[in-house]
Amino acid sequence: MTEDEMIQQGVIFPRGPENVNFAKFFTGTSYLQNLVSDPEVNVGVGVVTFEPGTRNNWHIHHDGYQILLVTAGKGWYQEEGQAAQLLKAGDVVVTHDGVKHWHGATKDSWFAHIAITAGTPEWLEPVSDADYNALKEEA
Repeated sequence: MTEDEMIQQGVIFPRGPENVNFAKFFTGTSYLQNLVSDPEVNVGVGVVTFEPGTRNNWHIHHDGYQILLVTAGKGWYQEEGQAAQLLKAGDVVVTHDGVKHWHGATKDSWFAHIAITAGTPEWLEPVSDADYNALKEEA
């Protein structure tokens, strides 16, 4: 899916600027549009958009959680020790406190999700190219 196709499908929130503050924790290019900037709210809410092939590093949320609301495109989500899940618009993923995981776009599609995050992230190693490239979408 191209970015234009995502827009035609009715993406509600803008893509946002390039995610330069977290770029060192991503393979590829991502974009971040913060949706909640209230210092009295201790939960981050933002739209993360991934170019095709882009994914974040393995990471863990400590003393919190992460909820992903997939809004467009196709992507992957994987918890350590589990098979990767193919995600598409309308899917919801809940990552509990302390679970090592990663998420990102498929090789051929843009991908966007709203991330609702509490706690402190611990950024870990990148997802290897070999592991990522071995992922196959089912026909």
